[in-house]
Amino acid sequence: MGSRRPLALFIGLAAWLGVVSTAGPLTTEAERQQTAPAVELPNRPGSLKFAVIGDFGNGSRQQTEVGALMARLRARFAFEFVITVGDNIYGGDRPQDMRRKFELPYKALLDSGVKFYASLGNHDDRAQARYSLFNMDGRTYYTFKPPTGDVRFFALETDYLNAPQVAWIEKALASANERWKIPYFHHPLYSSGKRHGSHQDLADVLEPLFLEAGVSVVFAGHDHFYERTKPQKGIVHFVIGSGGQLRKNGIDRRTGLTAVGFDTDQAFLVAEIDGDQLYFNAISRLGTVIDSGVIERRKPE
Repeated sequence: MGSRRPLALFIGLAAWLGVVSTAGPLTTEAERQQTAPAVELPNRPGSLKFAVIGDFGNGSRQQTEVGALMARLRARFAFEFVITVGDNIYGGDRPQDMRRKFELPYKALLDSGVKFYASLGNHDDRAQARYSLFNMDGRTYYTFKPPTGDVRFFALETDYLNAPQVAWIEKALASANERWKIPYFHHPLYSSGKRHGSHQDLADVLEPLFLEAGVSVVFAGHDHFYERTKPQKGIVHFVIGSGGQLRKNGIDRRTGLTAVGFDTDQAFLVAEIDGDQLYFNAISRLGTVIDSGVIERRKPE
């Protein structure tokens, strides 16, 4: 389902993108073993295309470089929006902080009309829910359906997973008629992070609801690296926590959870949903495609 080889979509784009590399050093033995053929992003008209970032808002040069790469990529792969998996702003979030840590790094995307749909992490002030460019409409958990595709997204606030929120997500998942139901939030149910790792308390509550609703994929952050897990009870979990922050060598590869992990540079993910397939492409700050594959939608039993 995955590959460390570059996607065909990016072959020949190195010069066009400036810094993008279509190959790169494989930094661990586990990564060197990823030899399956790459899965090409279809880039089809009418498919749903989106991006995912997390743990990004630190105002660093690396964050800005990731934002610039995302903007250049969008010229060829026109993702409609970005979902964030929390820790959107580190430190102060005054207007000047929001400008330096969010508006400037993603200015090209924002100017082109790309919307960001945020979820909150443990470093975020809940007042961010009222920040217009995060499109939360004052809500710390919410759902939205993009205009393209048979897909609905569910943003959760895992710092405060109280009874009202659990009742809400149970009802929202059960009442959604879309074929794809995609939850995203900050604290991962499954992670190989040495610092944080899996959150069993959240999994005990949320995983049964996800299984009942036919969820196929979950996006989270918190651990500052990229990881795609092996399917857990049929669900693939992504940790995308290095949009700005990075914890080098932060993956514990003894957990047995990791399908592909990358903890040596910042990264983000782009995805495309076409029918019952979700194609994904994780990209490092320097433009190396670090993981790719396709996830088949789980069918109701």
